[in-house]
Amino acid sequence: MNYQVAKDKIIVTNIEDFNIEHILECGQVFTYTKNAENDYNVYSKNKFAHVYFYDNKYVIETSDPNYFVDFFDLETDYSLIKRKLTSYENMQDAINFGSGIRILKQDMLEILIGFILSSNNNIERIKKTMQKIRTYGENMGGYYAFPTLDRLCNITEQQFKDMGAGYRAKYLVDVCKQLKSVNIQETFFYDDNQLKNWLLSLCGVGPKVADCILLFGYHRCTSFPVDTWIEKVYWDIFKQKKSRLKMSQDLINYFGDLSGYAQQYLFFYKRNQK
Repeated sequence: MNYQVAKDKIIVTNIEDFNIEHILECGQVFTYTKNAENDYNVYSKNKFAHVYFYDNKYVIETSDPNYFVDFFDLETDYSLIKRKLTSYENMQDAINFGSGIRILKQDMLEILIGFILSSNNNIERIKKTMQKIRTYGENMGGYYAFPTLDRLCNITEQQFKDMGAGYRAKYLVDVCKQLKSVNIQETFFYDDNQLKNWLLSLCGVGPKVADCILLFGYHRCTSFPVDTWIEKVYWDIFKQKKSRLKMSQDLINYFGDLSGYAQQYLFFYKRNQK
């Protein structure tokens, strides 16, 4: 990946492997706002970045460039990943369409709250609720940090409902209580099965949400979340109908260590097909 880090910005010159619209609009993140075409504000934990396209390169303006080098996974060679994936049938069109996708390395707590909210919900509504939840975090001067677990635990079910969480408000209250007795950093050392089983023990977390958290929060790229769009992808590949759990396992068996990357290209492509 071709990029340079300065005091308050990152310059990305390899735009074949970095497109901010592809990255943010592919369903993996809810903490951003769009200012204009190829111009976004991105929020993560207590960090902020302004990302825009200028003079045939992307500029990431931020007070913490090193954080966003990791957040955007800039050290990973996506050109190599795409070359490997093109050997699979049905992948070339999806890669061409979403060539600038990168899987973000997001904060686990934000991902957990965001994807509990995602159940029977749409992205714009989730984003609005997440913005309101952020107002319970520390005021950073111009934006709010995502609340710490202690602050989240002080939000009532009714307050979550008032922010648009609906029936998921109870899940959010309960899961915050559950997390109080867990050292979240230790969970990063769990193996895939142990981690998924732990996630499934949390309130409001089913198999699909667990797979999303594994992929977008823990960067476990052997995960393959299945939703309505991936069901269509599964039919394109296997010409069968199965349960979502079996579809996910078949797709993981098919794509192996590249599963998470394949999922994002295929999801983004299928969802945007007319």
